[in-house]
Amino acid sequence: MLIGLWIRDVVLIESLDLSIGPGLTALTGETGAGKSIILDSLGLATGARADAGLVRRGASQAVASAVFAPAPDHPVWDLLEEKGLSYARDEDLVLRRTLGADGRSRAFVNDQATSVGVLREIGDLLVEVHGQHETVGLLDAKSHRRMLDAYAGAGELLAEVEALWHALAQSRERVEDLKAAVGRAAEEAEELTLRLSELDRLDPREGEEAALAEERAVLGASEKALADIASARQGFDGLAGRLASAHRALTRAIERALAAGAAEDGAAVRRLAAAAEAVDRALVEAQEAEAAIDSAADAFDFRPDQLETAEERLFALRGMARKLNVSVEELPGLRARFAEQLRAIESSEDELKAAEADVAAIEAAYRTEAAKLSELRQRAGEKLAEAVLSELSPLKLEKARFRVRVEPSGREGPTGVDQVAFEIATIPGAPFGPLGAIASGGELARLALALKAALAVRGGGVQPLMIFDEVDQGVGGAVADAVGLRLKRLAASAQVLVVTHSPQVAARAEAHWRITKAGEGERLRTAVETLSPAEREEEIARMLAGAQVTDAARAAARALMTA
Repeated sequence: MLIGLWIRDVVLIESLDLSIGPGLTALTGETGAGKSIILDSLGLATGARADAGLVRRGASQAVASAVFAPAPDHPVWDLLEEKGLSYARDEDLVLRRTLGADGRSRAFVNDQATSVGVLREIGDLLVEVHGQHETVGLLDAKSHRRMLDAYAGAGELLAEVEALWHALAQSRERVEDLKAAVGRAAEEAEELTLRLSELDRLDPREGEEAALAEERAVLGASEKALADIASARQGFDGLAGRLASAHRALTRAIERALAAGAAEDGAAVRRLAAAAEAVDRALVEAQEAEAAIDSAADAFDFRPDQLETAEERLFALRGMARKLNVSVEELPGLRARFAEQLRAIESSEDELKAAEADVAAIEAAYRTEAAKLSELRQRAGEKLAEAVLSELSPLKLEKARFRVRVEPSGREGPTGVDQVAFEIATIPGAPFGPLGAIASGGELARLALALKAALAVRGGGVQPLMIFDEVDQGVGGAVADAVGLRLKRLAASAQVLVVTHSPQVAARAEAHWRITKAGEGERLRTAVETLSPAEREEEIARMLAGAQVTDAARAAARALMTA
């Protein structure tokens, strides 16, 4: 709902702040008083096309701000989200536009700069204009489907169709991905098989590189130690024999000395005996040392080919890691991934078949629900056409024919498979055509009123704010009263502004603005007065009687207002 309109320096309006309430508000005044300026200002604030001619003479720029209070579930909030504009669903929405004298304009939403295009999209969701010179919203065939769906109460079915459509799109995307994967599988499988066979032969294990490096270091040290032991062992070669030979020689020397008469305790014999004992001890020590060296060599448990085997294994692991551009520690995990990828490639055909079966199932479900939606639209379209036709005769459009065309669009989408169009024929026997083909703007405005009145009965597609600009042009009496009655009925479920010259229409309004013009020359200004009940009666009497308001006109005005 529009709750406020602030206008600065637009044509003949220097400064004007308007508060707007719910229901039907009538704008009346003499021709040329400036009623259209009010609508132009609202259009400026909601993104309508504008030129520098709207800027008041002598002013640098025109400014128009419109304050709306949309419902929390209004689609305008989703649009703001999509455009990246901040908002709060429990606060007012302020649209503002500035237009410079040079024709340049700037747009703002809640004081956030945006484009005029975005402002227009927002305005299209908040305002509908139907008048002599333009009809905004109704001529857009895209809105016809939304109106019909709302009239048909198709919300739940439409949501189901949309959900199935998105599920179908995701399933089709998965099928395409799997097809691409299957296409790459043959190329990848050969390479993966080769690499996996190499890794299987190598059979890398976690932590193996560190273990082999440690073993290699130990074995290398062992080899050097054994070489030193072998060198030490060589020093004992023949030593025992020489010591034994020396011991025997000393023993014979002792025996010969005793045979020659030397005393057993003589100095010579004692010294020879001491030497023999020393050599004997040396022989025993040498034998023990030789045995210890042999035992130490045996303790190393070293095989000459063991170091070579460890080095060959380590070099093989590192060579494979360089080939595959990974570390040695990553080889076991890479082997597992290659195996998993091969299994995935082998099963991709089965996955593809399953995914294609899912697509077929979702397609069938989507088409079933879309067919139900089409049938619902057909039935609702027939009922809506009957309702609109019943509204046309009282609006002096009794010769017009109206229909709702629902036919296949040739493509599937989130809203089903239909294209919906409202069509009219104003001349008997003439073919149906688009609403915009109607020659008379007045006829189109009254058709819009008839359509909106029919839709309002079922709550279908009624906008929060609808503007009817001289919808009663060229009609009077009973027809004007019928226009007023339908506007009143429409205003029960929506906010309606009507620019009118008809007292029958103005009398139906809850609020009444009188547009006047005062001053001369460059001081000429447009003013807006919000009329009290007594002032409304006087204004409607003026509309009935003309320049001279009579008591009879006032009585007629009271009758209209209380009818």
